[in-house]
Amino acid sequence: MNELLKVNYDSDRITLSARELHEFLGVKTKYKDWFPRMCEYGFSENVDYRLVAQKRATNNPKNPYTEFNDHEITLDMAKEIAMIQRSEKGKQIRQYFLELERKWNSPEAVMNRALEYSRKQVQALLQTNEKLELENKIKDQQLNELKPKADYYDQILQSKSLVLISQIAKDYGYGAPTMNKKLHELGVQYKQGGQWLLYSKYQNKGYTHSRTINITRSDGRSDVRMQTEWTQKGRLFLYELLRKNGILPIIEQN
Repeated sequence: MNELLKVNYDSDRITLSARELHEFLGVKTKYKDWFPRMCEYGFSENVDYRLVAQKRATNNPKNPYTEFNDHEITLDMAKEIAMIQRSEKGKQIRQYFLELERKWNSPEAVMNRALEYSRKQVQALLQTNEKLELENKIKDQQLNELKPKADYYDQILQSKSLVLISQIAKDYGYGAPTMNKKLHELGVQYKQGGQWLLYSKYQNKGYTHSRTINITRSDGRSDVRMQTEWTQKGRLFLYELLRKNGILPIIEQN
């Protein structure tokens, strides 16, 4: 069968250009007047036809393209329009449409469309599965990245006892002098009378507890001194502060 007009099989039905049909039929009325008149026979937009904007090349360098309207119409609408024309061209194209419809509805064509639909469904499922698999891998990585932090939090929260700065420093691979100096640089504490004390803005927040301990001086004399111990709340405060300054506990370091 010779192709009289180009048709589209992209959707679940056959469609074609109304403007090309108008040209084939040899209608004398301009397309912009003819098509609205055809629609008066009971055709509905977005059901039987839809507007399609087209571009046409021109010889004007300043305006190389001009836009014009076309309409994509269903095969059923095209058949009725062809019948309305009552011309030899109308009869010819209607017979062409009937043959197209017969082939479209043949068992082989129906089976091919069903297979193609199934293939697209399988492809869509595979793409969805790949996307979900990638999302799961990203989530796994994020969880693995957050796990050390959660472990460290758990480690802190599980302990209810007070800790010395030497114990906290060990979490970061530091000694107590290095950690004390770092906290001083960060404006957390200052040293007075041999004891590290919090600056006023960090006092009364429950971060530390001072305890009096008995000591023996190098010359053998007994004495007492104050020892600053950190609460778990204070330990969490130090964790967040150090983390903001790029200092992570060993458990979170690469």
